[in-house]
Amino acid sequence: QVQLIESGGGLVQSGGSLVLTCTASGRNSEYVMGWFRQSPGKEREFAAGLSWSGAITRYADSVKDRFTISRNNAKNTVYLSMHSLTREDTAVYFCAAATKSRNYVGNSRSEYNSWGQGTQVTVSS
Repeated sequence: QVQLIESGGGLVQSGGSLVLTCTASGRNSEYVMGWFRQSPGKEREFAAGLSWSGAITRYADSVKDRFTISRNNAKNTVYLSMHSLTREDTAVYFCAAATKSRNYVGNSRSEYNSWGQGTQVTVSS
């Protein structure tokens, strides 16, 4: 079992940047990690994911070229760097782990079996 704790959320102006951090504990880091987000009244959606080595990444079209996912396995930490934020990026962001996968980066909720509690990101105009 993996425990995930997110941090770094907050209020940012449109066009601004923010970095989210997810710290994992409970086992080694040789699995896929991802970030999902959920806006009020909407389904939780995939934003970005990466393989255990960081060599393989995957992004939702809505965040591609603006968000960057990365990890530091020595620190059991995954990051989501977000730039050029818009109000449409306002959501609760969840860190997730797919502990049965090392290289395949899925984009559906069912492929991830551990979740953090989420951190709120609010983008103001």
